[in-house]
Amino acid sequence: MSLAATVDPALVRRYASDQIVNLAKLVVENAFQPIVEAGTGVAFGYESLMRGQERIGFGTPAEILDEAHKNHQLLQLEQMVASRALAKFATLAHFSSSTLFLNLDVRLIPHGERLVEGLLQHLKLANIPPSSICFEFSERFDNTSVPEFAALVSLLRKAGFKLAIDDFGVGHGEIKLLCDHPVDYLKIDRHFIADIDSNPRKRHLLKNIVHIAHVLGTRVIAEGIETEAEFIACREFGVDLVQGWFISRPTTHITELQPAFPHLLDLGKSKRIPQSLDEILIRKQIEMLPTVYENDTIDSVFELFRRNPQQAFFPVLNANGEPRGILHERHLKEYIYQPFGRDLLKNKVYERTISHFVEMAPIVGLDSDTEQLMAIFANMEGSNCLLLTDNMRYAGVVSAASLIKVMNEKKLKTAQDQNPLTGLPGNRAIRDFMRESSLDGDEKRHFCYCDFDNFKPFNDAYGFHLGDHAISLFAALMRRYFFAERHFLGHVGGDDFFIGVRGWTKEELTEILDRLISDFHGDVLDLYSDADRAAGRIRGHDRAGVEALFPLMRCSIGVLELPEGLVIDDINRVSAEIAHIKAEAKESEEGLVFHLLGETN
Repeated sequence: MSLAATVDPALVRRYASDQIVNLAKLVVENAFQPIVEAGTGVAFGYESLMRGQERIGFGTPAEILDEAHKNHQLLQLEQMVASRALAKFATLAHFSSSTLFLNLDVRLIPHGERLVEGLLQHLKLANIPPSSICFEFSERFDNTSVPEFAALVSLLRKAGFKLAIDDFGVGHGEIKLLCDHPVDYLKIDRHFIADIDSNPRKRHLLKNIVHIAHVLGTRVIAEGIETEAEFIACREFGVDLVQGWFISRPTTHITELQPAFPHLLDLGKSKRIPQSLDEILIRKQIEMLPTVYENDTIDSVFELFRRNPQQAFFPVLNANGEPRGILHERHLKEYIYQPFGRDLLKNKVYERTISHFVEMAPIVGLDSDTEQLMAIFANMEGSNCLLLTDNMRYAGVVSAASLIKVMNEKKLKTAQDQNPLTGLPGNRAIRDFMRESSLDGDEKRHFCYCDFDNFKPFNDAYGFHLGDHAISLFAALMRRYFFAERHFLGHVGGDDFFIGVRGWTKEELTEILDRLISDFHGDVLDLYSDADRAAGRIRGHDRAGVEALFPLMRCSIGVLELPEGLVIDDINRVSAEIAHIKAEAKESEEGLVFHLLGETN
């Protein structure tokens, strides 16, 4: 019979509190919950969670930890739970490329050195690199108020462990912790994720938290995702990793853990978004420097500098291929140029590993825009480079000089993309605007596609000079009515134009577009002869060459509305709906048609 069946839990709590560790050995198990890459659906790692404590009278893991602390057994309990988690983790077929997330109780910080020593021994026996372990500091407790906290963070970092802030947003001074200490991951509390797809305030907060974290080289994990809509919203706002019941529930059975969740890739997507101009240009400037791994020997580093005498630094990666910072030659000079300096570094008693010399550097994804990268460089004084990642793995470095080249080439490409007649941005800029706006659901957005009706017969009859004049007239009217910086004006080509508007109501936009259509029609009437103007039509040929009578020129506008809160990354779907609305606008009497995204037939 099991212990749960033979012992009353209440009696255990009353009479056996001093034996918690021994009892926990009989009933407590480690459950693993997958933490998955939002962009690929691949399991990145697992959080170890305590299960089974209810069999000896404790409703939650927090209760048994509190009781253990009360009876001075917390360190022993945590060591037992952690060692079992490591043993289970080592049985995974892909453990060498995964990360195990362990919660670190704030009350153990004063005993951190003993805890770390014990873990390093277990890791060595299991052949698990320290960079495969991430300690989570819960912000439900004030870690930074513990005097030994800074020393423990330094110890963990130099040993090669990764660090995460848990429960971000609901605790004590998490911004201070993020500011003052090198943190690898930031776990957004479930409070900010619940119903984020329908809560504009939460979306705004998440978007800005993600931006701040990425500037600091910290990856973001969204906790407690329970619905498809929450997952899609988190992914589109740049969250790197996801965790929650919608992805996978915790399990104590290793065989139930999946290495990947392919279905996540298909949610909310039909095709991959094409690369932006920024990403294309940045990829051209990436420098693939040789890398150093945290568990490499000091000798190998000396050899790397010897083979590359012109290179002053190298990126440092952990065993998972994630960048940790850079190793600069100046960090080793005091040893290289001292008598016996190299021998001292390699002395096991002195214990100076590569982790001791790693310098933090900005870490950003390849999908960042050039302006963001330049801003990071400007705010990170003394940085030699930016470390670039693709799906969180090291992708190369980019220097300040390379970024300047990117900026100059972007300006050149943008200028080349501009229409020479109107000076308005062309198709590449229009597509980038649509992509960025579709991913930003903080406010209502309208995409307006403008097309002249009966332009060809006018152009044939009156010549290209007056045809170009009509196009210039419309561009001038667009600038008159849409002059704010947040508005976007584009020239698709010929007599096709694009207007992007954010934050306006349908009524406000309708009033302005009606005036634009009316003013343009009035202006182009002056371009016709008196006879054609009086007749209200001209004779010409359609695109098939058939002669017919055509009404005088006007502009028709199809408007696609993306409601506040909607986030979409399928630009092809947006473009298809705009094409449908454009055709409908041409057939309408007023020349103006609105549709909500998804409501077109």
